Amino acid sequence: QDAIDRKEKRSESFKTAVHGLETDTPALKTEELGRRAPQWVRDNLVTMCMRCKEPFNAITRRRHHCRACGYVVCARCSDYKAELQYDGNRPNRVCQECFIFLTGHTVLEDREGKHKGILEKGAAEVSSRSLLCSSLQLLDKNSKGGTRGWFVIPQDDPLVLYIYAAPQDVRAHTSIPLLGYQVRDMPQSESRHLFQLAQSRQVFTFVADTEELKQRWMKAMARSAAGITHPEEEEEDADE
Repeated sequence: QDAIDRKEKRSESFKTAVHGLETDTPALKTEELGRRAPQWVRDNLVTMCMRCKEPFNAITRRRHHCRACGYVVCARCSDYKAELQYDGNRPNRVCQECFIFLTGHTVLEDREGKHKGILEKGAAEVSSRSLLCSSLQLLDKNSKGGTRGWFVIPQDDPLVLYIYAAPQDVRAHTSIPLLGYQVRDMPQSESRHLFQLAQSRQVFTFVADTEELKQRWMKAMARSAAGITHPEEEEEDADE
């Protein structure tokens, strides 16, 4: 019974895990895992292993693709071989989760019971259920240099801004609780569409690609900063 429960749990997890990671990518059904070639996640869409969440680097942690689910994973997380039907049942490099699912074998390291931390929300999953998500630039304190990333306000956590390095990363590198912040408009500078979040001495300066996107972010952030978690709440306040 325990084996059956684990099998069912693993099957359910793969319905999400191998779902298409881009809007134009067809979903890979659980029963098709290993039977059909997956759509590979592009290298430039992730900065960390999509399994263990460790950042990639050019020397000690390089990118590899799981031939079963198409995830971008590190060498340690893809150090497994499984026979794939779509490749004539030849052994192929797969990630640990696909190895367990396809072979039924267990491995010493089992992450199934780990509790996800606050930042361990996949960007693709969160973005698909977000109030707003897009690429933005967060400027340094001197407002000269800055870091470009993928910014998301999730529907299920609408008072927090999550910042990812890339739109398919499986872990956010930081988050900003928006409640109580003031949203400030800033004049356009050198064709840059600037706005700020400010609270006491803490100030964040953002750059949007267009004026329209800037206005959308300012509206969304102001709503979250005021503690409004659903658009209908804003409409009710306006009626009163």
